[in-house]
Amino acid sequence: MPICLSQAAPTPLTMEERTEDDAEEDWLQLRPMEPLPSQCCGSGCSPCVFDLYHRDLARWEAARASNDRSLLNEKQSQSCSSELSPETFLAFRISAMERLPADTYHIRFARPGNSQLGLQPGQHLILRGMVDDLEIQRAYTPISPANAEGYFDVLIKCYKTGLMSRYVETWRVGDTAFWRGPFGSFFYQPNKHGELLMLAAGTGLAPMVPILQSITDNADDETFVTLVCCFKTFEGIYLKTFLQEQAQFWNVQTFFVLSQENSPEQLPWSYREKTRFGHLGQDLVEELVGCCRKKPFALVCGSPEFTKDMAGCLLGAGLTKDSYFLF
Repeated sequence: MPICLSQAAPTPLTMEERTEDDAEEDWLQLRPMEPLPSQCCGSGCSPCVFDLYHRDLARWEAARASNDRSLLNEKQSQSCSSELSPETFLAFRISAMERLPADTYHIRFARPGNSQLGLQPGQHLILRGMVDDLEIQRAYTPISPANAEGYFDVLIKCYKTGLMSRYVETWRVGDTAFWRGPFGSFFYQPNKHGELLMLAAGTGLAPMVPILQSITDNADDETFVTLVCCFKTFEGIYLKTFLQEQAQFWNVQTFFVLSQENSPEQLPWSYREKTRFGHLGQDLVEELVGCCRKKPFALVCGSPEFTKDMAGCLLGAGLTKDSYFLF
């Protein structure tokens, strides 16, 4: 008759082994969580969320190797300061919202007292949003003057399938949004370039606005500006009043390219002579460059396709890679 062997009972862990397991579990819970792809805005920010993750991971690995948790205390916590930081999100209250054509919002955020945001013209911020428990981050350039006190404004275009769009469309006046920054490698210097050619499509107008305003606000800045704004329709042009006011300055010209319009008779008289129809292409870019008093420095902002096309057109018009900047 076969002999049944009973299964040996597992050897209970010793107190020392349980302590080691608990300590290992504690370390794993302290390990930084790798960001999701949606948390990167894709704008080449420094530091990127992945830069911050790798920094914190290296700090965690060093602390774990030396079994010294005090090394983790160097990690910066959420700041209560009102000063911007590239690494820390700060809360700003929405004080006004206006819906513009083409599903775009003009949103004003309040600053404490009469403080300034501290951005240079053309720099951008990163907005953090939450949708379905998914954190997302996107880059936006404030359109308010660099010296604006007590507020800053942004333009945000919403798309039907955009995650950040779903988040933004839930906003109401009084809500809070979280921003970090500033970011951006273009720093405008008065009179550095005798002439600027700005090529903007849609909300790509945003970084041009504070740069243009800084020029016209400075009586000592004699930089000549040609601003070309590309939109689908006349109705869809953003900031018409601002653009009309800027065009009154001696050193500013504004032009419009409308891709879904074809009749100048439908436009106000003040727009007819400075509006073209169709798309901004090689011929028109060459014409614009040729009309400049000297070879300009060009600034380009729009969709990735627009930016790539304009870079090619500028090279075809005789500019070199060091004579234009792509936002």
